[in-house]
Amino acid sequence: MIFLFDVDNTITPYREHMTPEMAETLLQLPNFSFVTGSDTQKTIEQVGLDIFNQADYSFNCIANDVYKKGKPFYRNNWKPSRQFHAFLNQLVDLSPYPHNYEKNIEVRTGMVNFSTVGRGAVGQQRKDYYEWDCEHREREQLCQLVERQYPDLTAVIGGETGIDIYPKGADKSQCLKHFAGMPVHFFGDACQPGGNDYCIAHALSGRSDCIVSHVKDWTETWEILQKYTNPQTAA
Repeated sequence: MIFLFDVDNTITPYREHMTPEMAETLLQLPNFSFVTGSDTQKTIEQVGLDIFNQADYSFNCIANDVYKKGKPFYRNNWKPSRQFHAFLNQLVDLSPYPHNYEKNIEVRTGMVNFSTVGRGAVGQQRKDYYEWDCEHREREQLCQLVERQYPDLTAVIGGETGIDIYPKGADKSQCLKHFAGMPVHFFGDACQPGGNDYCIAHALSGRSDCIVSHVKDWTETWEILQKYTNPQTAA
């Protein structure tokens, strides 16, 4: 069984470090890999360098920047045009949300992370936007608008405040080609349609040898893993 994990809120708290208990649990698995929208440096910050180097694969930037056992393996060099940059800046200006903490556009390997509230938002600022977005569904509407204006791109909700944008087909499900024919147990917190884990969940849904765990947060992931690492306690 291949153990494949989203990172933020799936094996770590939002934008925080992995707990020692989760790290210990992962190291008891026969294998583990990550697939995340975050860039490589952010992944290392969250999971720790030791865990990063021991992962079979770390599929960063939604599998557009791939590391194998801590070593560079593959990079997709797509970059957004100046026109697209200007379009995103217009969306920031038009957002009805009253706060902007800057760092709205982050170009990562093979993708863009976009946030009208800005990646500069931290702590309660992020939670305030998330609660507002749950009511007003701004990110859902932004994804639809991006795809209407740029039909060659895909936009999906990622994390608490942002959306991930990338060329069609260059999504997280790219990672599955490295596990062709193998049973996979995937853990993600955004497996619903429109979430950035949905493409993997959908790809695995028709396979009887695979499992998709749509978790509410990292604590649920840890609890599920106990049946693999500590079956007596789980029982």
